Amino acid sequence: MSDPDGALSLVGTDGRECAWIERLSDLSAESRALLAEDPARRDFAPVIEALMAVSTFTTPSTWTVRTDRGTTTLVLKGEEDIRRLSGTALLITDSHGIGYRIADARALDKRSRRLLERFL
Repeated sequence: MSDPDGALSLVGTDGRECAWIERLSDLSAESRALLAEDPARRDFAPVIEALMAVSTFTTPSTWTVRTDRGTTTLVLKGEEDIRRLSGTALLITDSHGIGYRIADARALDKRSRRLLERFL
């Protein structure tokens, strides 16, 4: 967003990069217009809906989570990679730099809250 004409990575629902565009100006006007219609396409920040499993309660730890974009695994390198945004909202950054949001930690199911509390 800080460089609207710069490079762009298109990521699939599985979290894997599908395409890399070096400069948006290389795209046709029609393609640029499609991307401009929905800024969320440029911001990959899945919302964690449930923590299904964690490999260990020390870091690094591999988490299996259900997000609004499907089930995935992420590696939490350190507890400092969990940041409070506001109130009970959290941003969890995995070992690849992908940010996962928890909109309201209190809204998670009891098991997910219990797993998460071990890292807070």
